[in-house]
Amino acid sequence: MAKKSYRSMDDFASACGVSRPTLSKYFDDPTQVKEVTRKRIEAALKKSNFEPNLFARHLNRKRTKNIGILVPTMSDPFYVQVVSLIELELRAKGFWPVQLSSHTRPELEEEAVRTLLSLKVAGAVVAPLGAGSRRSALERLTDAIPVVCFDSPASIDLPFVGNDNAQSVAAIVQYLCRSGEPPIFLEVPHLTENAGERQASYRATMIREGHSPLVIDCEAPPSWEFERLGYEQMQRILAKGSLPGKTLLCANDRFAFGAMAAAFASGLKIGRSDSCDVRIAGHDDHPLSRYTCPSLTTMAQDAPEIAAKAVELLLKRLDDEDDDRAVETKRVILEATLVMRESA
Repeated sequence: MAKKSYRSMDDFASACGVSRPTLSKYFDDPTQVKEVTRKRIEAALKKSNFEPNLFARHLNRKRTKNIGILVPTMSDPFYVQVVSLIELELRAKGFWPVQLSSHTRPELEEEAVRTLLSLKVAGAVVAPLGAGSRRSALERLTDAIPVVCFDSPASIDLPFVGNDNAQSVAAIVQYLCRSGEPPIFLEVPHLTENAGERQASYRATMIREGHSPLVIDCEAPPSWEFERLGYEQMQRILAKGSLPGKTLLCANDRFAFGAMAAAFASGLKIGRSDSCDVRIAGHDDHPLSRYTCPSLTTMAQDAPEIAAKAVELLLKRLDDEDDDRAVETKRVILEATLVMRESA
């Protein structure tokens, strides 16, 4: 038997024998509607192919149930992981995520801001481009809606959830010093504040451990293609004749992937046993780090807690905005966990 079709919310409300506001309340939260009314609506839904246009309904409100999520790239599994967790947190609380990527380009980050504003999102969770972000774009967004940043702080004062780089780098440097030669630090371009914080922690920890820090800067133009940069940087190091030491700490896992590939291509054996030529460690616990060969020793950022705290802060700001109270800017800095694998 063919299901009935309805052209609008008004038509379907009439068929259910309820008012349009009651039907809207049901689609927002079925528990807000009396049980007898809820059963009547659900019975009508089973006999029809009606689906409400939630997007259109949200646009008609003073504040929608849409939340924007903006990240530099969706090709990085770390961002994919955190965004997926943020999405689940939002959906569980009755919000609809709208995901956008700036593709690591400032003009596209600015375009994404315009898109989020045009969609009338209630708020946004943003991982800014860092040094590449256009301050005016983020200011325009924060003037209109509550915003919480994650992974990298914004250039303006906003709530932020991120990794404790001082703690995490100190932990892995101490481990590498205890388990073998002190590490040499392979730097990445300073696209976000994370890079500078990690290098500073490396230098301070090496001095505390009684060793001289040695940082090898990336000799390529700034880019988010960290695997390529790591591969080419390791090639340049090896072309000079030999490694400056047997332990290398890369500023992030993606750079370490490239460095490991170049070392392997040059015939070097990577690992922590005495028969190996070099130890390589990274930072972040990228979702693919456990599947490198050998598996990568790293520091695991707490992705589930980053997502949960970012959503918690944003929804608190939305509640405070409704109550017309002043909103206090907060920073939530989370410790990382050492993950010892075969590479170092």
